[in-house]
This record gives sequence, structure tokens and C-alpha cells, in this order.
Amino acid sequence: MSSKISKIAILTSGGDAPGMNAAIRSFVRLAEYNNIEIIGVKRGFQGLIEGCFEKLEIRSVSNILGKGGTFLRSARSIEFLDKKKRNLAYKNLLNHGINALVVIGGNGSLTGAGVFAEEFNVPVIGIPASIDNDVYGTDFSIGYNTALETIVESVDKIRDTANSHNRLFFIEVMGRKSGNLALNASLASGACFVILPEKDFQLIDLVKRLEENKKRNKESSIVIVAEGNNYGPSYKIAQDLSKVYSAYESKVTILGHIQRGGKPSSFDRILASQLGMAALEAFKLKKYNTSVGLVNNALIHSPISEVINATNNLSNDLYRLNKIISR
Repeated sequence: MSSKISKIAILTSGGDAPGMNAAIRSFVRLAEYNNIEIIGVKRGFQGLIEGCFEKLEIRSVSNILGKGGTFLRSARSIEFLDKKKRNLAYKNLLNHGINALVVIGGNGSLTGAGVFAEEFNVPVIGIPASIDNDVYGTDFSIGYNTALETIVESVDKIRDTANSHNRLFFIEVMGRKSGNLALNASLASGACFVILPEKDFQLIDLVKRLEENKKRNKESSIVIVAEGNNYGPSYKIAQDLSKVYSAYESKVTILGHIQRGGKPSSFDRILASQLGMAALEAFKLKKYNTSVGLVNNALIHSPISEVINATNNLSNDLYRLNKIISR
């Protein structure tokens, strides 16, 4: 491809996250300021294969800053795993005179971006967007803060019912194999216990905590369950607990995709705008095939190969703090 970056494609891939639109808006407006043409790709890598392109300008991204989801839409493209389909995607870029690509998404999307960059020598920049906050190379990924606020607001409302009926609520949250969302939701909502993928869970541990709380005259409880924990779904945990402990009436709430929706928080809007700027600067500095991030309040660029081969680990300090003050 041409060494001069003059026309860049941008897409959103994988699970949607509040703030994706803010990142697109930032990148498009900064690119136009720098006389670089931007082409939006509809439906992620699938749209790249099918050639679903549209030119984006300042007015194209008006009034999207506060909207959830992604106006470019997203998809999990199975076809992109096929090298022949990736070759078709590359030809579509060439046919439209596009000489660089921005991919907004999580670990799976960044992995696809890295493979594509290596195969076809296309300058690629990744922008981390995932409510799981499991992407390495950034303290926060786009959408995480909004999802966390959604969970905490939901738990606060459920607690009213729990207190009214002497109930134990198991509230299942997203996160796949990462417990960052669950741990911080537990800490922020005052849950009595949290079940995480990174920590082995035994039912007896929960029973002990509930017994302790009963002795302290606690009449209701909230347990946050990360969906990827080692024991199983929240319904199984609740059913197994009822066989050995009956002091509470157990209820289960699975928050599901409500965690992905809604207007992005101010934090996510600002973070997304910053990462959009970092992505454009990466092209200007020729820091190709990197993922941008915010670490210790500074914008950084990390090789995509490094990002996809590591994880944003759970904070043991936060875990220890939560374990002590959640009693």
C-alpha cells in the first residue's frame, strides 16, 4: 500500500459498547482537520468483506456523541476467519483507494485486525472498546464505565426488594472470563459477596459469609456473579445453595444485554474522544499496527501483538478491599 496515509477506513466490531460512536466522531473530525478522508465500514469485518462503505464527514457524525451502540453497526464475522474472505476484504480496500484501517472493538476484534495487518501490510490502529474492561494496554476500555454504572443502578433498585422481603439476590453480570466488571460492581454497590472467574469459588465460602451476616442481623443480601465463573450459572448456584442453606429466599436476576445499552457516561465520551485522537496521532507518527490506550492518565500505543497476548488482570488490592468491607 501507499506509504502516505490519505484515506482511512473505520469500523466497529464484536459486541457493541457505549462510547463507540464518540470514538468514531472524534476520529472523523480530527482526520478531516488533517485533510484525511474517512470511509465508514458498516457491520464490522463482515462489511469489509462485502464492501459496505460510506464516506464520513463532520456532518455525518453530528448528534451521535451521546448515543449508545454504534451507528456503523457491528457483527461477529465468522467469514473473516477464512483467508480467502480476508483477501476479498483487502481487495475492497484497494478498489476504494483506502490505505489504512481503524478497528474499534475488544480482544477478538483486535486479533482480527492484527492478522489482517500482518497478511496484507495494511497500517492498522486498534481502539479498545469492551464493557468487560479486559483489553490489555489501557486502564479503561470504551463502554466499561457506562456498563458499570448501569449495573450499580440496577443493584440499587433490586436491593429495595431484597430488603423488603428478606431475600438473597444473585445478580449475574457480563464479563466472560474477566471479573473486572463484577468486582467493581460489587465494590460500588455494597454486595456481600462476589463470584469471579479468576477466583475459585466453593459454595461453603458463600454459606460462611451468609452465616456471618445473619449473626450481625443482616436480613437481606446481594451476591454479584460473573458469568464466566468456575462454578456455573447463577441459577445453579442459587439452586445448590437452597439445598444446604435456607435462611434466605433466593432470587436470580440476569442483567444481560441491558449492560451494553444506554447513553455513554461522560467518562466514556471523554475516553472515547481521547482514544480517537490517539489513533489519528498513531498514523501521523507511523506507529502502525498498535492499539491505543489510556494508562495512568497518559495516552499510549502498544503493539497489537502484545495486546492480544495478554489480559487486563484483576486488581488483587481491590479484591482484598472488597472482601473485607463487604461483610
